[in-house]
Amino acid sequence: MSVVLVINSGSSSLKYSLIEAEREAVLAEGLIERIGQASGNIDHTVRPLAEPGLPMPAMLEARHRAERPIADHDEAFAVMLEQFAEHGPSLTEHPPVAVGHRVVHGGARFFEPTLITSLVEINIEDLIVLAPLHNPANLAGIRAARSAFADVPHVAVFDTAFHQTLPPAAHTYAIDAATAREHRIRRYGFHGTSHKYVSEAAAAFLGRPNVHLRQIVFHLGNGASVTAVEGGRSVETSMGFTPLEGLVMGTRSGDIDPAVLFHLTRRAGLDADELDTLLNKRSGLLGLAGRSDMRDILAGRAAGEEAATLAYDVYIHRLRAYAGAYIAQLGGVDVISFTAGVGENAADVRADALATLGFLGIRVDAARNAAREPGIRRISADDSAVEVLVVPTDEELEIARQTLSAI
Repeated sequence: MSVVLVINSGSSSLKYSLIEAEREAVLAEGLIERIGQASGNIDHTVRPLAEPGLPMPAMLEARHRAERPIADHDEAFAVMLEQFAEHGPSLTEHPPVAVGHRVVHGGARFFEPTLITSLVEINIEDLIVLAPLHNPANLAGIRAARSAFADVPHVAVFDTAFHQTLPPAAHTYAIDAATAREHRIRRYGFHGTSHKYVSEAAAAFLGRPNVHLRQIVFHLGNGASVTAVEGGRSVETSMGFTPLEGLVMGTRSGDIDPAVLFHLTRRAGLDADELDTLLNKRSGLLGLAGRSDMRDILAGRAAGEEAATLAYDVYIHRLRAYAGAYIAQLGGVDVISFTAGVGENAADVRADALATLGFLGIRVDAARNAAREPGIRRISADDSAVEVLVVPTDEELEIARQTLSAI
């Protein structure tokens, strides 16, 4: 049995999954939070492997929680190894054949899963200027993991890699070209691992070759993005130089006139850090309605709250705008998929996002859309000209797949 350890290292967290490669089954997963704070949270879940063709009884899952101070990512890895040793599965009996790492920003340098060497580490460090909130944490996780698993190949899987196929017309900003080159300013796109997984899963579900499909994938979570996929390649995406551009998100503004920032600097005296905080942490649904969770927005809207209703309307307006734009860029669409927390669970969002596209023959079946079922499912009506799907994303599995492909 071959297993891959998947690592997603955040600034104060370490998320991990142990995946059995042949059956693509999660043997264990965990989350270590509040690294570097007074008390850290440890959450480790073991998922015994079921017999082929049989569901794994939920009662056999074993979840273990604890609290203790965790100084840094090196100690977090030591804690992770303790969890495997104490609660299983044994990494001695099932040693990873490789470790896959999520890295947020690969710039224009990395366009595929990449075996990590000292030179690759240097390049990821150089890209910190483009992702100062994410790449340092990703790099800390890589270094801690390479120390803990020194004899195992490590692979970096980049969020931006899937979008390296964007044509120049899509990734180029219309600013002074020399300035853009000097400071590496272009559209990079994010959530690429999820968009790749979902577009491929949708094609497999439909039994149609990905190379023949025009797809739009809405990844709607606290962070949100939409990608146009043609023939299995990303050709347009809503996030840009940073994950701030595009759709309305939980706490991020998405698209905004840049002149608003000049105005706030001149009239309100906000400096660059304050503007950064405003747009990334105090905007989006939170800025409009005081709550960043779509479930709270839907509850407030149902109760007739004006702020929640406006927040929802702005959110839907942006989704429709991007749907229309990407259908135009693709010259039509064959499949529209919704994924991530909001996309997989908010039926109203899915229905309202597509409600104005009936003139293109896009029709959502109300009963299918309202049903809450596991796995990939079709929510379009039988007479819909376009397939509309809900596709649960699995970024950890996609990272494991790409890790294996790289080694």
